Amino acid sequence: MIDFFLIAEVKVIADASGYVSVLPFSDFSDRYGRLKKVFIDLFGAKRVFLVEDVVFDGDQILMKFKNIDSEIDAKYLLGAKIYVEASSAVKLDENTFYIHDLVDSRVIFDGEFFGTLIDVWQLPASDVYVIQHKDGKEILIPAVNEFIDSFDSDRKELKLKHTCEIFLNDED
Repeated sequence: MIDFFLIAEVKVIADASGYVSVLPFSDFSDRYGRLKKVFIDLFGAKRVFLVEDVVFDGDQILMKFKNIDSEIDAKYLLGAKIYVEASSAVKLDENTFYIHDLVDSRVIFDGEFFGTLIDVWQLPASDVYVIQHKDGKEILIPAVNEFIDSFDSDRKELKLKHTCEIFLNDED
């Protein structure tokens, strides 16, 4: 089975020649310029599309796919998700992880199961981990070294430092 990574979504038709503007879901914008093929989810199946051209226009990324040569062709791509094979994923630096690796991880505090990491909010200052405490309450922890002891991606286990206590004992 091939694993796929979601990297973008087609937002709007950019011009009459079939270019589309995409909303990137990757922190590595330069990766789009190197793409040769992608998988686009159409009608419930991932289909291979060859990337003909990529244009960076300010903060927009415009993509042109082979055989998508008009606005009429491109309209079928609106809202479609764009994926790459996991083998084409950007290699990350040490102690940097993909969000999909973090989500559903067990969270450990003081050597005991504390809850489950259910989401990661990407905010300007830092990412924030959304943790579903074992009692059902959601707790937000900044994803910074001051609060995170370690993450084991193989075991899907996130260990919090004792400094997190200020977030964990906060009463409503």
